[in-house]
Amino acid sequence: MNVANASVTPMMAQFLEIKAQYPDALLFYRMGDFYELFFDDAVAAAEALDIALTKRGKHLGEDIPMCGVPVHSAENYLLTLIRKGFRVAVGEQLESPTEAKKRGSKSVVKRDVVRLVTPGTLTEDSLLEPRRNNFLAAYADIRGDGALAWIDISTGELRVSPCPRVRLSPELSRLAPSEVLVSESIFDDLGELVEESGSAITPMAKGSFDSASGEKRLFSLFSVNTLDAFGTFGRSEIAALGALIEYLDITQKGRLPLVRPPVREKASRVVQIDAATRRNLELTETLSGTRKGSLLATIDRTLTAGGARLLGQKLGSPSTELSELTRRLDAVACLVEKGTLREGLRDALRRVPDMDRALSRLALDRGGPRDLVALRSGIEQCLTLHETLSSDSTPEAIANAATAMSGHDVTLELLENTLVAEPPLLARDGGFVAPGYDAELDEMRRLRDDGRKVIAELQAKYAAQTEINSLKIKHNNVLGYFIETTASHAEKMLAAPLSDHFIHRQTTANAIRFTTVELSEMETKILNAGGRATEIELRIFADIKAQVLERSAELFAAAAALAELDVFAGLADLAVSDDWVRPKIDESRAFDIKDGRHPVVEKALRDQGSSFVANSCDLSAKEAAASVWLLTGPNMAGKSTFLRQNAIIALLAQLGSFVPASEAHIGLISQLFSRVGASDDLARGRSTFMVEMVETAAILNQADERALVILDEIGRGTATYDGLSIAWATLEHLHATNTCRALFATHYHELTALAGKLDGVENATVAVKEWDGDVIFLHEVRRGAADRSYGVQVAKLAGLPASVIDRARLVLEQLEAGEREGGTRQKALIDDLPLFSAAPPPAAPAKNSTVEERLKDISPDELTPRDALQLLYELKDLTGS
Repeated sequence: MNVANASVTPMMAQFLEIKAQYPDALLFYRMGDFYELFFDDAVAAAEALDIALTKRGKHLGEDIPMCGVPVHSAENYLLTLIRKGFRVAVGEQLESPTEAKKRGSKSVVKRDVVRLVTPGTLTEDSLLEPRRNNFLAAYADIRGDGALAWIDISTGELRVSPCPRVRLSPELSRLAPSEVLVSESIFDDLGELVEESGSAITPMAKGSFDSASGEKRLFSLFSVNTLDAFGTFGRSEIAALGALIEYLDITQKGRLPLVRPPVREKASRVVQIDAATRRNLELTETLSGTRKGSLLATIDRTLTAGGARLLGQKLGSPSTELSELTRRLDAVACLVEKGTLREGLRDALRRVPDMDRALSRLALDRGGPRDLVALRSGIEQCLTLHETLSSDSTPEAIANAATAMSGHDVTLELLENTLVAEPPLLARDGGFVAPGYDAELDEMRRLRDDGRKVIAELQAKYAAQTEINSLKIKHNNVLGYFIETTASHAEKMLAAPLSDHFIHRQTTANAIRFTTVELSEMETKILNAGGRATEIELRIFADIKAQVLERSAELFAAAAALAELDVFAGLADLAVSDDWVRPKIDESRAFDIKDGRHPVVEKALRDQGSSFVANSCDLSAKEAAASVWLLTGPNMAGKSTFLRQNAIIALLAQLGSFVPASEAHIGLISQLFSRVGASDDLARGRSTFMVEMVETAAILNQADERALVILDEIGRGTATYDGLSIAWATLEHLHATNTCRALFATHYHELTALAGKLDGVENATVAVKEWDGDVIFLHEVRRGAADRSYGVQVAKLAGLPASVIDRARLVLEQLEAGEREGGTRQKALIDDLPLFSAAPPPAAPAKNSTVEERLKDISPDELTPRDALQLLYELKDLTGS
């Protein structure tokens, strides 16, 4: 945009000056009731928002492109732009046109950017998903020492973790941040990796990641001289935290959100799950990208937004700390056993609003009276639940939550005394302060709403004082309010003592008019009552908000307690309704699941009126030894479901949930790897087989002895002997080097021979039944190996033409016979079975049997029981039996 020495209007000069400060963002330039965009911004926004592109004035002799959106509906347009990858600078009017004119008739209203809207800095409810966190992350790398920090500014939650660059992809997959900040020095190295995770990447100057400057920012933010009270942080961790704070300062124009003290996470405290495993197991969304059908959607019985977000975090980061898992399971077990307590708790939770986000909006000055009312409602439920839970014997986790929900009486009393039940959305609309809280406000409201009544009361007072019943208080545009009596009372009104109080203003032919100091003051009050009432309410709102924010730490703790109780109660409700059991978790190498079920598949079948076939799995291993099940069986028999369900059961157990089984004993798992299913990665030039090999390599290089690995069909994307050799070597490596617990599904039946050679490797198969050339899936996992793959039968079920199925059977039979007779015989057979053999002629339509011919003439609705019995004898006779 060239503006060199161009002659432009004062308004356009202001726009160009502001726009120059934000070249990478669309500028929403406030003009009255619209945000307007000009030049390239207008062209881009009009296309992205599908709105009209117009023009306004000229610049350098050319029309200026322009488009605009209404201020009252701007949030919807902002969301669309953010989702399409834009950043938006919101330029507001900082004064009214009247104030601007005081500086001169041609003065332009002052404007400036008050906020830079980016994917990771959204706070409005309409722009956020209430049941998901919206993380902004920053990655720092100081001499090979990496760290990742992240914050949800809508809740103030701030965390940091050491993160070598090799762990960055799995961590981004776990957190799914909307935006990731990186230093411009490593932007090129990390750009592709971050974008693959689905996050927007934002480069920042190297100085933003300076650890010394970052430390000073943190000191200032938390008003401390040392970070020791929060934990011990490395230089890269401080650099990442500091970059986050600087970015918030830039985008929020100095108005920082309520940021909670940083929490340092250790990678060893959570189960390590890579991006491919999260995708394959469909933990938070399905392979098609929808939440419905995912594990999270299936197990989510939470009733609050905070509880839903916490459940998502726990599912994404299963714990490896036995004490923490015991604490969680004790809480869930208590609520499973105490149904009345559970239902009472859930009933109260239904009325809990999103306290975290209400507090954050208030801190950013984007909140309103309804946010204060939300906090009031949340505190009311806190006190109710505290009383309920304190009167019952509960485990540590529930008791601690009950304690955190107490002690908010002062805040509740403040909010109850000041706020009406149903306030307006915006503070400037007024009407949210309760009557009786402020005497002056009550008076202004009375004058604003009942001005006529106030004047009538004053008229009655003056009539009584003067003893003139005909005295009236009237109003016109010249005098305003005035007191009028007939001319016959002039002498009385103009004489003392009434003349000392009533001031003469005008005499007409038939009347005489007066005023009083009281009436003049009342007139001023009535005329200004509306504006004054709004001023008083805004002052009260600011005062209440300040008092609430002073107690933000306690309120955040209460909100966290409510969220945790919601998760416990939701998991307990799930366990009761779906017949889940408490798993036994310890530090052994056990993995013994009795009658395990896949929760997502089971729910889908239940919705269809079908039942799920439960299966057991025992991968219990000795110390420093592997335990592997080699699973064979046809496609469609349920191998992949069996693999996934055992991984999911382990994950649920280390989430702190009951599990879908009749019994479960699980030794702590440190890593979870899944290589199930595959697809091309065309953008990176990777075939399905290459993707499979990359994921398998990651497992073999990273899995430790406490890992749980599930592998499905390794080596299927290449030539038979190549695939078999890769699968064989992979299984041997898992057994000898990784020494982990694993489920290994394959169609290479040759691998079953390893069960007799390697300790800890056992064969298992998914049972099927063959009937009249067709295959019936029993979905039962049994010890032993499958004798064949039943591929032709499955192809028949898929609907391949009968001629193709018949030809395939013939080829299969001859190939199998040739294999038994040796390689020379097999080669000869292949030569006799050319790739494009002539298709057999279509089979003649089968002629109906005599029984079928007889049945064609029968109408069952017309048969009597006796006729039906006679027909049955007749049909039996026709069959000749």
